[in-house]
Amino acid sequence: MELHQLRCFVAAAEELHFGRAAQRLQMLPSALGRHIKLLEEDLGARLFARTTRAVSLTEDGSTLLREGRALLSRAEAIEDGFRNRQRKPSPRRFRIGAIDSAAAGLLPALLRDIGNAHPDIAVQLLEEKTIRLLPKLLSGALDLAFVRPPERPDGRIEFVSLLQETAVVAVSRKHALARRAVISLADIADQPLIVPARRSRPHSHDLTVKLFDEAGLMPRIRQIADEKQTIVNMVAARLGVAIVPRWTARMAIPGVRFVPLRLKRGSSAGRLPLAAAWLRGSRDPIRDRVLAVLEARLKTYAREA
Repeated sequence: MELHQLRCFVAAAEELHFGRAAQRLQMLPSALGRHIKLLEEDLGARLFARTTRAVSLTEDGSTLLREGRALLSRAEAIEDGFRNRQRKPSPRRFRIGAIDSAAAGLLPALLRDIGNAHPDIAVQLLEEKTIRLLPKLLSGALDLAFVRPPERPDGRIEFVSLLQETAVVAVSRKHALARRAVISLADIADQPLIVPARRSRPHSHDLTVKLFDEAGLMPRIRQIADEKQTIVNMVAARLGVAIVPRWTARMAIPGVRFVPLRLKRGSSAGRLPLAAAWLRGSRDPIRDRVLAVLEARLKTYAREA
């Protein structure tokens, strides 16, 4: 049981109206309902009796309202006590999720710029795949995420396109192609390829397939792996070559060189979209400040992608 869930319950219990309770807490009714549902699941108890016309408390709900008020009052007293003891306000924790290449390429510069502009914001970073980051936005475990936009976006999540990350070829430093200044698809048409699983990384998987299809070539896929780090380590072990996002080069795996990929003029297949995502309709002044820094510096970040 989380205090935020308890606050949502107490507001709904006092109002006996989810819409008014959500307005009181400055959140969406659907988000309020999710938190209360999670609380009911955690406690294994039904807290509200709902009909088409009214909402009322169950016996368990009445008990929790009484005890929950006391618990929240105690929690607020503890918080006030610590605030009064602090000469400087503690930084607000802001939770950001990012896919691996964005965590390696975008986040270091963005976190530096956020720190310079807003030293009171303390960022907590989670590195994960898009398919695991989006549910965390919906559950409230993340405030902002940098992801590959899905083919079928969830309407509950706001997506804002940021930039297109270019592709490079990862080859072993002992490979003959490692000496090249640039590599074409024809150069690696006969090479064993290492690609990510489409189930977990659809954009990165399709990147290789679409590039070869556009060039009229058939990719020789030898290995499939979930993690970008694993793929690059396989390249270092000379198991094959891989087409990866440019920011992957910042992972600095020994024994691997990242060579620019030559594409047909006007081709867009060699680029991977990156988007910022957050819960649609949610209000967060900290997120607004972070997004303002991102917007102001986005052209600089894009030039490095």
